[in-house]
Amino acid sequence: MPKLNVLRFSQSFWLSGVAISMAGVLALTGCNNTGSDSDTMVTLTTASGTTGSTGAGTVDPSGETETGTETETETEAGSEASTGPEPRPCKTDFDCQDDPNGSICDTETGECVATCAPGDTAPCYTGPQGTEGVGTCKGGQQTCAADGTWGICLGEVLPATEVCGNNIDDNCNGTVDDDADDDNDGWGACSGDCCDAVSGACSDPHLVNPGAYEVDDNGVDDDCDGDVDEPAALCGQGLASDASDPRDYARAMDLCQVTEEDPEDPKDRTWGLISAKFSLADGTGNPMAEARAIRTEFGEVLVPQRDINMAVFSSGHAAAVGQQNPSYAGFQPGENLGISSDVPADWLDANNGKLPNPEGCGEAVVTEANDPIMLTLRVRAPTNANSFSVDMNFFSAEYPEWVCSIYNDFFVALLDSSSPDNPPDHNIAIYDDGDVHWPVGVNLVRVADGLFSQCKNGTVGCGPDIPESNYTGCTSAGPLAGTGFDELDPSGCGQGDPVGGGTGWLTMRGNILPGEVFELRLAIWDAGGHIFDSLVLLDNFQWSVEAADPGIEPPQ
Repeated sequence: MPKLNVLRFSQSFWLSGVAISMAGVLALTGCNNTGSDSDTMVTLTTASGTTGSTGAGTVDPSGETETGTETETETEAGSEASTGPEPRPCKTDFDCQDDPNGSICDTETGECVATCAPGDTAPCYTGPQGTEGVGTCKGGQQTCAADGTWGICLGEVLPATEVCGNNIDDNCNGTVDDDADDDNDGWGACSGDCCDAVSGACSDPHLVNPGAYEVDDNGVDDDCDGDVDEPAALCGQGLASDASDPRDYARAMDLCQVTEEDPEDPKDRTWGLISAKFSLADGTGNPMAEARAIRTEFGEVLVPQRDINMAVFSSGHAAAVGQQNPSYAGFQPGENLGISSDVPADWLDANNGKLPNPEGCGEAVVTEANDPIMLTLRVRAPTNANSFSVDMNFFSAEYPEWVCSIYNDFFVALLDSSSPDNPPDHNIAIYDDGDVHWPVGVNLVRVADGLFSQCKNGTVGCGPDIPESNYTGCTSAGPLAGTGFDELDPSGCGQGDPVGGGTGWLTMRGNILPGEVFELRLAIWDAGGHIFDSLVLLDNFQWSVEAADPGIEPPQ
C-alpha cells in the first residue's frame, strides 16, 4: 500500500514544475520512477521568490508518522520560516493596509493577499468599453508594485475631444472628424458651436450656436461669433429710393442678414433672408414700380423707427409731397395704376370666401385686388427665436367718407410658418378684439377705437348708402403733415379736414419655430375700386426669444 506524504503550507510551492498558491494541508502519494514507495521532496516558493526544500514524512493509514521523517509540526515551522507570516484575517481591503502578504482582502478566504507578484507586467486599458483599438485609442502596460498591486496604465491613449479637420478619430467612436452635438441644437464644435454644455453665462446651450441671433444684454455670445451682446447690424446705407431689387426692401426694414437655404457647409446654416420677390396680391405677375419706395422720411414728421430707411408700399404712389423716384401723386382722388389680381387665395378661403368687414358694413361682392403689390420674404429663423416683430404705419384716403363701406382697402401680412400659434388665415396684420380678428384697413375705425389715431375726429361714413357714425379715436393729425394725407378735403363730410388718416406706428408680431424656414407675404391693395389710395410704412424688423400674441398693438 503506498504511503501518504503530508505537508502543511501557507503560500506557494512548486509541484512538477507548476507553481501553486494556496493554504492548507496537502496529501501526496509518494512514488519514484521505480514504482517503489519512497518519500517525495517538495520545494516551497515564498512570496519574495526564495525557495526551500523539505522532506515529507510518510504516514500510514492510521495517521502515525514513521521514524526518520519530518513531523507535521516541524514542516509547519519550516514553512513559516521560509514563506513569512501567516495571512492576516480580513473583511475589507482596509484591514489589509501594510500587510506584507498583500493589500487586497480575499473575501472568500478572509485573508490578505497580493493581486500580483511584484515586478510582473500586464496589458491594460481604462477607457470606455469598445473604444480600445478604435481611432487613436490603444492599450498600455502596467507593472505590479512592491505591495502586490498594479500600478498605473502607462502608454495608453484614451478618447479625447474631436479635433476639427485633422483627419483623425480623436474620440474613438469610429468616425473621423465627426461633429459631436451634445446639446442637440444642430451644431457641434467643428461647425462653430461655442457652447455645447452648460458653462459660465451659457445656461441654455441649445440656444447658443451660429444659427442664433444675438440677444441684447444677456452676457452671452449667442451667435458664437466671438462678440458678446454686439448690436445688430445695420444695412440701410446706400439704398436707392426706387430700388428694383426686392431684397433692398428687406434691408430697409432692417432685416439685414442673408443666408442660403441649403448651404454646403453647415457653418453657413445661419438665420437670415433667403430670397425676396415682388408680385401682385395673388403671388403672380409684376406690380407697378410706383407702388414701392425706400424712404429716409415720410412727410415732415415721420422718420424710420430704426436706422436711416424704411420700406413704403402703396395702392397709389409710394411718395409724400415733394418726393421723387417715384414722384408724389395725391391720394385723393388717387391714382388708377390700371392693374388687378385675385386676392391671396388661402387668405380668402380661410375667411369663407369673403373680404372681412364689420357687421353692419357693406359686404364686398367683388374679391378683386386693385393696384396691388406684394413683397414675399423667405427667411430662416434663428435657432433661439420664437417670434418676430415689424413696426407698421397704415394710411388711407378712405377716411372719413368711406368708413364702413365696401371700399375697405387692405394691408395683410400673411405668415406661412409651422408654428401653431398664429391666426388660422395666417394674417398677423390684425386687431384681435377677443372674438374676431379684424384686418388692418380703414374699418378699424368701427372695431378698434384708438388704433386709427392720426386723423381728425368727427363724422365718418357719409358716402352713399353707408351707415354714418361719429368717431372720437383720433389723437392728433400732426403726424400727417407733409405726407399728402394732410391735404384738405374739398367736399363731403370731411370738407375742410385732412383727406385721410392713419394708425400711427403700430407693432405687428407673429410666431415662428426656432430654425425653421418661413415666408412672410406683405401686400396692400384697393378694394372695390382703383382710387382713394392707401399706403403702409414698414420698419424695425426684430427677433424675440419669447412667443408673442400675434397681431398689432401700439409700440411699447
